[in-house]
Amino acid sequence: MAVEHPLQPLTSPPGDQTRIHDIGYRGYDGPRLGRAYARRSLYAQSLRGAYGLGRSAKSKVLPMLLFAVMCVPAAIMVAVAVFTKAHELPVAYTRYAIMMQAVISLYVAAQAPQAVSRDLRFKTVPLYFSRPIETADYVRAKFASLASAIFILTAAPLLVMYVGALLAKLGFAHQTKEFAEGLVSVALLSLLFAGIGLVIAAVTPRRGFGIAAVIAVLIISYGAVSTLQAIADVQNHNSAIPWIGLFSPVTLIDGVQSAFLGATARNPGAVDPSAGQGVVYVLVVLALIAGSYGLLMRRYKKVGL
Repeated sequence: MAVEHPLQPLTSPPGDQTRIHDIGYRGYDGPRLGRAYARRSLYAQSLRGAYGLGRSAKSKVLPMLLFAVMCVPAAIMVAVAVFTKAHELPVAYTRYAIMMQAVISLYVAAQAPQAVSRDLRFKTVPLYFSRPIETADYVRAKFASLASAIFILTAAPLLVMYVGALLAKLGFAHQTKEFAEGLVSVALLSLLFAGIGLVIAAVTPRRGFGIAAVIAVLIISYGAVSTLQAIADVQNHNSAIPWIGLFSPVTLIDGVQSAFLGATARNPGAVDPSAGQGVVYVLVVLALIAGSYGLLMRRYKKVGL
């Protein structure tokens, strides 16, 4: 049978309504980029999506607004320090993220479900796993992208403060040291919040439920722990205050930086954890990060079946 021009029907007997078309399908002979490329692409796409890039204008409003809310107070503090010729910034680098924890929690509550709930709701996860990537690739890409997005959110105002401090001619060595301590603190916070947020969001394909659950864990737990610490302070049970701080992600980070990064505790009694308690804080933070990764792996092994 002779093949005519592509997309043109082949010859057929008169009166026969059958049409056979040659639409030019060909096998792919190009390079196979493999799992690493797919993982990087998924990471980049998820990171861009965390700030609404490549999506509709409506999707950009909330993340960009929260980013501005994080940075504006830092810029104001720098302006005040320059104008008053202060010898120190009004707020320490390690305190800033704790002070703005509500904004960070809202960002995580909005973006963690966006990162994973849509894939669950539209049942596209098995499609990912039909390609070269595996469960670990998907989980690592999503975990790393949300952690990176939170780190950008929390480190940007610290950079504003650092540059402003140098412009105000504050001590270079001292500011650099405190800036580095602040970066270590927000890096831990980013990993912890990303892990907790993704685990909660991966439980349900409904974005609204995911948002409410993340807010409950991050914001309500902080309020509850702070209340218990205040009660312990009033009743002069100061030794219990650091241990109570183990039950909220925000106070966990606060305890780590109070013990090892030169910060002052923000709890009601301003009780800094001891060195031994600080080690417990670090171990709990690392266990939560590792546990979040393990739970995500277990969840997506079931989803991919």
